[in-house]
Amino acid sequence: MTAAEFGLLIRRGRRALGMTQRELAMVINAGERFVVELEAGKSTSQLGKALAAAQAVGMQISGSPLSQPSRPHANVASDAPASERP
Repeated sequence: MTAAEFGLLIRRGRRALGMTQRELAMVINAGERFVVELEAGKSTSQLGKALAAAQAVGMQISGSPLSQPSRPHANVASDAPASERP
């Protein structure tokens, strides 16, 4: 899911509840600008506020990964040839 897709879900949920951006901001203890930017799909490092907004509009966030992430190599900086790295 992209930031834009997440923002669209927040907007749809907020509107379905008949809330303004200002009202959602007050519910999640954030500024109205945060909600505006969140709904616009701006990437943010304020995950706590983004998750609070999702919860406030009835979204359920699952901890299940969409796919298995690739695992970083522990020995990337080693002198071993790539074929011998884990």
